[in-house]
Amino acid sequence: MRRHVVVAGYGMAAARLVEELRLRDPDAERVAVTVLGAEEVPAYNRVLLSGVLAGGLTAGDIGLHRPGWPAAHGVEVRTGSRVLAVDRDRRCVALASGEEVGYDRLVLATGSTPRLPARLGGPGVVAFRTLADCAEILGAATGRVVVLGGGLLGLEAARGLAGRGGDVTVAHPGTHLMERQLDAGAGRVLARTLTGLGVRVRLGALATRYDRPAREVHLADGGVLPADLVVVAAGVRPEVGLARGAGLAVGRGVLVDDRLRSVTDPRVAAVGDCAEHRGVVYGLVQPAWEQATVLADLLTGADGAARYRGSRTVTRLKARDVDLAAMGDPHAADDPAAGVEALELADPSGGRYARLVLRDGRVAGAIALGFPAAAARLTQLYDTDRPAPTDRLGLLVGGAFRAEPHEAESPARLPDRAVVCRCNTVTKGRLVAAWTAGARGLAGLAEATRATTGCGGCTEAVCGLAEWLDRADPAPVAIEEGAA
Repeated sequence: MRRHVVVAGYGMAAARLVEELRLRDPDAERVAVTVLGAEEVPAYNRVLLSGVLAGGLTAGDIGLHRPGWPAAHGVEVRTGSRVLAVDRDRRCVALASGEEVGYDRLVLATGSTPRLPARLGGPGVVAFRTLADCAEILGAATGRVVVLGGGLLGLEAARGLAGRGGDVTVAHPGTHLMERQLDAGAGRVLARTLTGLGVRVRLGALATRYDRPAREVHLADGGVLPADLVVVAAGVRPEVGLARGAGLAVGRGVLVDDRLRSVTDPRVAAVGDCAEHRGVVYGLVQPAWEQATVLADLLTGADGAARYRGSRTVTRLKARDVDLAAMGDPHAADDPAAGVEALELADPSGGRYARLVLRDGRVAGAIALGFPAAAARLTQLYDTDRPAPTDRLGLLVGGAFRAEPHEAESPARLPDRAVVCRCNTVTKGRLVAAWTAGARGLAGLAEATRATTGCGGCTEAVCGLAEWLDRADPAPVAIEEGAA
């Protein structure tokens, strides 16, 4: 029986979900899909918004679907269609236009909304979350800019604006930058690196109000920062208003089980930033796309046993001239009795810092700032849960994989499901399949798979894989089910 799946939201999770649905049901024989997006524009890669601010990318560069893709694949997409309410008894959603749309299955992909303190609202204060926000920021960023928030989004916005020649200050209430992902040592090195790139950093700075006439940000400690524009990047919260109004169980996000179904109503699912699975709201692209893969298997019947068990997350700061990756839990202290090893390497003047936490010989957490090669190796080990080489220091500075080539040196040893490009969830299997289908070299693989077109952090790994493929010239390899 053909199901009608309605997706509320047209962001990154929704875009990936419809791609996965059509990968499994290309002729729309099993699933009819209607996507209702509140924004007026088609889905785009929010991860790359900082590139738009920096000027290296345009709005057209970050679109997720080429013009005409939905229609060509039997997907009805309605932009500018905000869903106001869900009637679970009648199985329909009400739109702001007054129209109702019925469903057999409803997928909430409503994402998240920026935290914008009421005391800081008003003219001259802009959140950093959407393409429209980027346009507003760029239209006003001609003088002094204060960015509120020293997390990922705030630092990416600050670096992008500084790269355009802006006078930028980051005001962060914490004791060090990116405290959720970094330890204090890494935070200090990162602040020093950003300062050298033209971004002033003010720590322990809690903004209390913005005086628009005086163009000043007032801080809780009595300090004042001059600001012609205030960019707020103080975190996000899952958008659960629609779910709450429909009577669905909500914690921080919509509570879902391993099938991504609401624990309240099995006909309603949730993916991405708005979903809470086993007490975790990820708020990252990789888990959202992994969730989309599982849900597509279930909605199409391609794999009725598919389940989402959680994600191993890797965070990358996408800021020009800063190479930073953090994964797992890098905060654990060295405790040989508990099987935990912790290793730190700091070079503040060179803008480099690394911390490695091993538990029972495997990577449990890591920070790599200014060590791109180490970041790639650590990510592979973390993703695959392979034992780390015995030369711990060499793992960070590059010698271990030459000294112990059997560990993980060759791309041939990576499993096909190993994710090489996290921004676009491109696996080794997908890259090999593209190569055997005729995509050659870095440019060809990027065109065929979009690998390296995100933050660019995977470029070295993709180049290495291309060189290996060129040498090996493997026989055709079938694309893995669910690889995207």
